[in-house]
Amino acid sequence: MINIKDVAISYQTKAIIENLSVSIPTGKVTTIIGPNGCGKSTLLKAIARILQVTTGAIYLDGKDIWNIPSIEVAKKMAILPQSAEAPTGLTVKQLITYGRFPHQGAFGRLKKEDYDAVERAIEWTNLEAFADRPIEALSGGQRQRAWIAMALAQDTTTIILDEPTTYLDMTYQLDILELLRRFNQEDGKTIVMVLHDLNHASRFSDHLIGMRDGDIVITGSPEEVMTSSWLKHIFNIDPIFTSCPFSGHPICLAYGKNDPKLTEEKAR
Repeated sequence: MINIKDVAISYQTKAIIENLSVSIPTGKVTTIIGPNGCGKSTLLKAIARILQVTTGAIYLDGKDIWNIPSIEVAKKMAILPQSAEAPTGLTVKQLITYGRFPHQGAFGRLKKEDYDAVERAIEWTNLEAFADRPIEALSGGQRQRAWIAMALAQDTTTIILDEPTTYLDMTYQLDILELLRRFNQEDGKTIVMVLHDLNHASRFSDHLIGMRDGDIVITGSPEEVMTSSWLKHIFNIDPIFTSCPFSGHPICLAYGKNDPKLTEEKAR
């Protein structure tokens, strides 16, 4: 369980998030949505211990995450940042073995269970044909799958991802999101991510967190968050909805900019 309580986060002297509280449901796919600059990635980085909070606390299983040894956090939570990079020449399989670091003993040697976890991650992500290829020789989607395989090999209960589909074409976007959904449904993993695509967020999530101006304005199921009033408040748009034929969740068929002046005139 991840609980954020009265958190404030600043970059130098600029406050990005102030007095924010929210809980991440266990065993669910949670996606944070909101306009550019609203604090989505900042919140995710704080949960991942990449950013230190100014005030307040983030609790992992009831303990302040900054009071837990890093190795213990890494056994519970895997993190995939935006635009991750690997050293030149590193193969897919070598990258995935890095996910076993928190579980290695004093001498840092891989044991049978480590190799088994790596092979399982390769199989789950359909990377058998690419295991011995250098990371830089892969396409963007294949490379992203390799990083996700590393997170899977880490064998944590929670995986945190910052915009995992950025720069990928439509097919690879679906590939990655379906993979994460499978981790959740078949392996019970808690997935927390930031997505810009509202329809993907709705289709692949159990729980949405809507942010605006460094604050959380709504949390709930896709049916509760993907409404005209909430999306107008969060993004300043007027959406037209339909139902996703794959998930049954609401998705935006089209949308226009919300014009406050026009809305005011109509109200008169």
